[in-house]
Amino acid sequence: MTHDVVNQAPPRADLNEYLTHPALTEAVGRYGAGWATDHLTGVGALVGRGDFQRDAELANTHPPVFSSHDRWGHRVDAVDFHPGYHRIIGAAIENGAHTSCWAEPRPGAHVARAATFMLFAQIEPGHACPVSMTHAVVPSLRFTPELAGEWLPRVYSRDYDPELRAGKTSAIFGMAMTEKQGGSDVRANSTRAVDAGDGTWRLTGHKWFCSAPQSDAFLVLAQAPGGLSCFLVPRVLPGGDRNVFRIQRLKDKLGNRSNASSEIELDGTVGWLLGEEGRGVRTIIEMVAQTRLDCVLGSAAGMRQSVSEAAWHARHRSAFGAVLIDQPAMTSVIADLQLEAEAATWTAMRLASAYDSDDAESVAFRRLATAVGKYWVCKRGPNHAYEALECLGGNGYTEAFPLARRYREQPVMAVWEGSGNVIALDVLRAMAREPESVGAVDRELASALGVHPAYDAHVAATRKLVAEVAADPSSAAASARRVVEALALGLQGAVLIREAPAEIADAFVAARLGEDRSLEYGALAPGLPLAKIAARA
Repeated sequence: MTHDVVNQAPPRADLNEYLTHPALTEAVGRYGAGWATDHLTGVGALVGRGDFQRDAELANTHPPVFSSHDRWGHRVDAVDFHPGYHRIIGAAIENGAHTSCWAEPRPGAHVARAATFMLFAQIEPGHACPVSMTHAVVPSLRFTPELAGEWLPRVYSRDYDPELRAGKTSAIFGMAMTEKQGGSDVRANSTRAVDAGDGTWRLTGHKWFCSAPQSDAFLVLAQAPGGLSCFLVPRVLPGGDRNVFRIQRLKDKLGNRSNASSEIELDGTVGWLLGEEGRGVRTIIEMVAQTRLDCVLGSAAGMRQSVSEAAWHARHRSAFGAVLIDQPAMTSVIADLQLEAEAATWTAMRLASAYDSDDAESVAFRRLATAVGKYWVCKRGPNHAYEALECLGGNGYTEAFPLARRYREQPVMAVWEGSGNVIALDVLRAMAREPESVGAVDRELASALGVHPAYDAHVAATRKLVAEVAADPSSAAASARRVVEALALGLQGAVLIREAPAEIADAFVAARLGEDRSLEYGALAPGLPLAKIAARA
């Protein structure tokens, strides 16, 4: 033996990921979900376990495998997963990370469900895709009561059954919108739907990105005689026969390895019209709004994993005569990473709370704020993951540690459900068509005025930008990103000033809105309580 292993951090395992996450626990209490504390504590203990983390690793190092045919030549279009993946998604479903807020509505239900979702997504993000889509499908299903009556009980179920068969009492949902030629421009879709005359339709065409093709059913956009429409397409028909759902291949992705994403072909595939013919975008946009919220939740969860792993390493490793976390340069980096993670967490939970009420103010606020939050929080995720990875040095760059996986994962949240320009233009659309949403967000910003001069100045500048865009819609697109960034930073500042501990709010305003503002992690102005902030990581 040539040496003893010393000065290496022990595994960050067997911690309660809820109780050690101060921003999340504080936000859960603030936004009316304190009743879920025992449940969330249990989930925090589960996802923190070493065996759960091992399953997360295995689900990603052994990604799903597609088989078009079985050994006898029958077309099966099967996607097989490592057992670790099934254990993780099964636990997420069992604990209501998908539809608990719909199945058991009460004040704070969306907040509690959001926190549950974040805890699972923090450790293994790939499974969160079908969990999110199953959650998000509920408002769209309600457009057609007959289909809702059939499918909602299955969507609400806490049983996870990966087998594709008729008669199941549970269901996982996916969606298939984009096509090769259109991408986000779904009105350019070419998939066609023909009325079969028996209450069903026949769909023929392709989808370039179909997430979680192993799911029980999908919402699919197709061109009907009355225009672009939304259809519910099951993998297995009521009589037990397989629907025509040909998986062409699985996408070989940068990250998100445990989640299967695919290209599919439909050829006379049976579907049921959901919502009104010709109103497909209106029907599926309800699902998109919910999944955009989950993008924010997922990015915030990823930031929590990143900074907690970085801080853990820094607390257990010494260099140049001192523990890393106590060295000023590292303290500043960890504190800054924690500020970003806290701002993302508080913003995510504030958005989730807006879905707990359907009053006019909440509806208007979430219409604009969800898109704004999705743009900014998701866009900040990749660089945050990189900086956290760097804190581990060479260890962080290896696949033996989770931050390499997280670094590859974070960009998907910024791409999924609308990449940067798509979201920024959607914000402009909301501002023009739904001015009440601008008023609701402005009232949110105004609620924190009078505490920090730098924040007040930022709000004044943001209001000026919004007014300029409203006055000249023809040139607004060129300023879209500036407007969204300003709104996002203002929204984060408002939430933190009102709700977060003073040291977090003060430092965020100084770091992101003040004269010494910097988007380079670790370049914080002197005088901030860096050790106190870093201690929350």
